[in-house]
Amino acid sequence: MLIRPFEPRDAADWARIFHAAVHQVGARDYTPEQCAAWSPEPTPVERVVERARDGRRIWVAADANHVAQGFIELEADGHIDCFYLAPEVAGTGIGADLYARLEGEARALGLASLYVEASEAARRFFLRQGFTEEHRRDFERRGVMIHNYAMTKTLPEVHSGAINARSG
Repeated sequence: MLIRPFEPRDAADWARIFHAAVHQVGARDYTPEQCAAWSPEPTPVERVVERARDGRRIWVAADANHVAQGFIELEADGHIDCFYLAPEVAGTGIGADLYARLEGEARALGLASLYVEASEAARRFFLRQGFTEEHRRDFERRGVMIHNYAMTKTLPEVHSGAINARSG
């Protein structure tokens, strides 16, 4: 898989992946009613393109045919807004590759921390990446109660150049 920045041509794949992930991967931890409230239908392509233009950074994992199989989004304040994989590639390491690209970029930008509201499946993934679970969030979406988890990760400062030595 090639990890690359989102391009407008990826919008239909973004919508496909998001909807399929909610209804196939999400269905392992959420009821059909919760999944339907989370993603009642694929997001219109125009809305995906619009959200990609709001300043967030989006990376996709594209296969040999340049078809996106997953994506992850980073907002300027360190918020990971969306992170979804096509169900057929979930658990293959592609998510870890996407996350590594995002964290590397966050460090390069000098972000002190990352935060996310993670689904059950994403919670397990982010715990493996060193995130701390802050609390469970219960909320209503389209008249249905659903939950996720507020999680954070502090990014250690990256020092470049010579190491400062104290003489005494």
